[in-house]
This record gives sequence, C-alpha cells and structure tokens, in this order.
Amino acid sequence: MKVYPLGFFNKKIDDIAADKSISQRFAIFSLLCKESSIAKNYLLAEDSLGTLVILKALGAKVEIVNNQVKIIPPRVLLTPDNILNCGNSGTTMRLLIGLLSGVSGFFILNGDNSLNKRPMDRICSPLKEIGAKIYGRENASFAPLCIQGTKLKSFDFKSEISSAQLKTAMILAGFHTKSTSFYREKELSRNHSENMLKAMNAPISISNDCLEIEINPLKKPLKALNITIPNDPSSAFYFALAAVILPNSSICLKNVLLNKTRIEAYEVLRNMGAKITYKTYKRDFEDIGEIYVESSRLKCIEIRENISWLIDELPALAIAFIFAKGKSIVRNAKELRVKESDRIKSIVINLKKCGIVAKELDDGFEVMSGFPKKAKIESFNDHRIAMAFAILGLVCGIEIKQSECIKTSFPNFKDILKSLGAQVED
Repeated sequence: MKVYPLGFFNKKIDDIAADKSISQRFAIFSLLCKESSIAKNYLLAEDSLGTLVILKALGAKVEIVNNQVKIIPPRVLLTPDNILNCGNSGTTMRLLIGLLSGVSGFFILNGDNSLNKRPMDRICSPLKEIGAKIYGRENASFAPLCIQGTKLKSFDFKSEISSAQLKTAMILAGFHTKSTSFYREKELSRNHSENMLKAMNAPISISNDCLEIEINPLKKPLKALNITIPNDPSSAFYFALAAVILPNSSICLKNVLLNKTRIEAYEVLRNMGAKITYKTYKRDFEDIGEIYVESSRLKCIEIRENISWLIDELPALAIAFIFAKGKSIVRNAKELRVKESDRIKSIVINLKKCGIVAKELDDGFEVMSGFPKKAKIESFNDHRIAMAFAILGLVCGIEIKQSECIKTSFPNFKDILKSLGAQVED
C-alpha cells in the first residue's frame, strides 16, 4: 500500500471500526446464555469473524445481517470434529482457553504463524495449577494447544502482570469451579469483561478499586445481551493522530468507546499539548461519546505508567513523538515484544528507514523529533505497525509492505483514509 502526503483535512467520522475487544467478548460470553444474544455494529473483521466460526463449531447458530450479529447458543457446548482456528487473535485463543478448560469436551486451539509464537503460558500455567488439562509445545507455552475439559478447583490468584486476557480467562474458569474464587491484580487492566458480565447478571463482585474480583460458580445461564457495540478508540486513534500532526486539520470521532482504560493514548497526546475534548454519554454498560481533535504543537514526553492501557496505541504514539520537540521515551513496555510482531523492534527499524533517530530499549524505545522522509517500510505482518506508518505517510509519503494485515482489525481503514482526501494505492 502506498500513502501520499495530504495537506490538511476537517472531517466528522462515524464509521470507525467497531470495538474489537467488546465484539470478541460479546461473542464468547454468549455461549454462557440460554437465550439468543444480539449485537448491532459487530466488528466484521477477520479476527472477530473467525471467532464466530469457532462458535459454530462449538454448536452455536450465528446469523449475520449487515453488521448485526445474532448468536443462538447451544444447550451444551459440542466437542468439535476439527481444530478451532483462532487466526491472528490472541484474545480469542486466551479467552477460549479459560472457558473450555472447565467444560466437558476435547478441544484443539491453533492460530496462524504469528499467534503460535505468542506466549500462552501466562494463561495455561495458572489454569493447570487449578486442575486444567492443557497440552502443547514447551509445556503448553505455545499453540497449538489441546484442552481436555474437566472440573476445576477454586482459586485465590494474584496476577503479577496487568492483563485483561488473563483476567477474563480466569473469570471464565472460575465459573466452572465448586466454590468461590478470587482474582487480584496490581494495576487495573481493561475492564470490559467485568462490565459486560455484570450486565449479564454473572455471579461476580468487584472491590478494592476494581482490583479484586470475587467469582462464584455459574449455577444458571447468563442474561442474554441486546447491545450496540461502540466504535473502537484504538482504531479511531490513528485519525486523531492524523489531525494532530497535519496543520490546520481537525476531526470529530463519533460513537467512540470512552472507557478510561481505553483512552489513555488520547490523554498522553493531551499531556504532549494536543487539543482534545470529549463529549460523553452512557449506553448499555460503557461510556460512549465523541472525541474532537485539532492540529497541535507537541512537546516530548516520557511514558512509564498505565502501559497496559496503551499497548495497542504505542506504535501510533511513536509517530506522534517524531513531531514532539526533543526526545520521547517509553519504558516498562516489554509486552510489546510479544504482540503480533516484536513491536519495539518493528517501530525502531521503520522509524530509522524514515530518517528518524530512534533507539531500541529492552523494555521500550526512544524517539528524537525530526523531519521524516519518504520510505518503504515493513509491516512485519502487524496491523498496528502498518496503520501507524500509513498515518505518517500523510506527511512524508510511505510505502507499506504486507499491508493486507490491516484487515484483521480494521477492514475499512483505507476507505476512511481516502475520505479524508488522501491518495492511497494498493
């Protein structure tokens, strides 16, 4: 994909990709209901569509009309007659490990080459400690994974990492134990699962500033959902970035999820001097609203906290650092090394190709402000690397190899770029 420089734009956008995290959780949690669940504005991208294919293999019926998805759960989950393909979606695989460990049946989870290199021991190890039967490479550290569902023991688990996927997997496992379990974390990770499960009348309670969750066995089906999924703030962030770095530009991002664990990247931009305002209202179980962003002069920053709230947006923030006078630094972000690519390495390699001074750190990176030049960069088959550098292309021109990976999370990304007035070639 080639992206050519764009002078400026002023735009309102309401067709940002639907939120991936909520779409995935809606689909998987629907398996715990008796009645049908319905979601309008479900994300019709490769990862979330792949999750629906897995649901069918487990016995659910799935109906898709435009962007509305209806899921009719099975009476009991079926043992599939084939491998469950999670594609590139770590969320799908890790949540299913937790869910399937505690139900009757035999399941094999596989992914693409990228997903099968990503660590699964953070999920599998605590589950095996409570009786889960999970088998795979390097003691179930990597997929493919085989799961023999069984009854699990209750637990009191304190996580050393801030991970919404681990938290959700343990909650789902806790539903299939005999007595009360507890999950505790040091720093609040994304809390969509708790919000959604509470709306479904799940037997959980939350305390200690949302850092402790009490999980009770699931004695009756969850309440089915009928929701409209908001737009994804992580996807919207690319266009917020574009408005900030292009002169005389502005954008209004509509119907965006405004959960505090999901807008930290916008707050980082504000701390760098960006002009960003929110208009918030409540819908279903989350805060939704509009984000208005204007072109701004940026100052450098050092980021060390709330990394789990920023992990998806750090490649795009690396682009913002180019335009912030001085040296910007990210630390405590070693998790970037085990995403769809080693994002620390991917970011630094590509910034250097654009003529920017950047340094790879063990747990982050440094970026000096500068004047980017036209370049041909590698996506490393990572959708967030590809999209971040596509936005840089609006300034200096960029050619991106393997840009088809964008479809995993944001199928209409190119269309929105073009709607801003950008020239984009495949």
